Amino acid sequence: MHLISHIQAITLDLDDTLWPVAPTIAGAEQDLLDWLSTHAPKTADLTRQSEVKQAIRHQVIVKHQDRSHDLGFLRREIIRESMRLAGDEPYLADAAYVVFDAARQRVTLFPGVEEALTRLAEKYRLVAISNGTADVFVTPAGPYFDAAFKAHEVGIAKPDARIYQAAITHLGLNADQVLHVGDDARADAWGASQAGLQSVWVNPDGHPWTHASPSPWTVRHLSDVADHLLS
Repeated sequence: MHLISHIQAITLDLDDTLWPVAPTIAGAEQDLLDWLSTHAPKTADLTRQSEVKQAIRHQVIVKHQDRSHDLGFLRREIIRESMRLAGDEPYLADAAYVVFDAARQRVTLFPGVEEALTRLAEKYRLVAISNGTADVFVTPAGPYFDAAFKAHEVGIAKPDARIYQAAITHLGLNADQVLHVGDDARADAWGASQAGLQSVWVNPDGHPWTHASPSPWTVRHLSDVADHLLS
């Protein structure tokens, strides 16, 4: 067990830490496809071609490398480029993205996460730090959080230390008084440690630690963090 001490606040990743993101994205893409089938049918037909869809995605990401931190912008531009190539009106991309984004917010917490958040929030201020576009405050996890820092709003993505620093500044604490919890070995566990925070790696599948730095405290579920800190 790694020594975790003097914690005054906790920052948490969202996707695949508090909820599984794959089914949420799959649902959002289906809602988008349903909308396209009605409002931009040629684009719907094009996006059903997986190789074409992947090629468009790659093209947009390469074109907008300076916006790699803004997944919502990239998603919207992928839709827009798909419409242009299919022969539909590209201006419809904005309305299409609204449909996708609304579905993107429909998440289902992992079992036991809400109970763990309830326990942790009784003692610690909780702040979300995410590279994704989920708005924690419209999810079931929202009532437990004090603030949220999203890469597309801050202008930089994890593991860049500046997004962690934004949360630390908000909290008015020193970095080593904050514990970051997340599932991504590089963006969360390594990134937070490099920014001076204490860190916990949520690693339910038992993946090996591959970074040169010492491995962090590793758990399988957020409830393990609550059990340790509140014991």
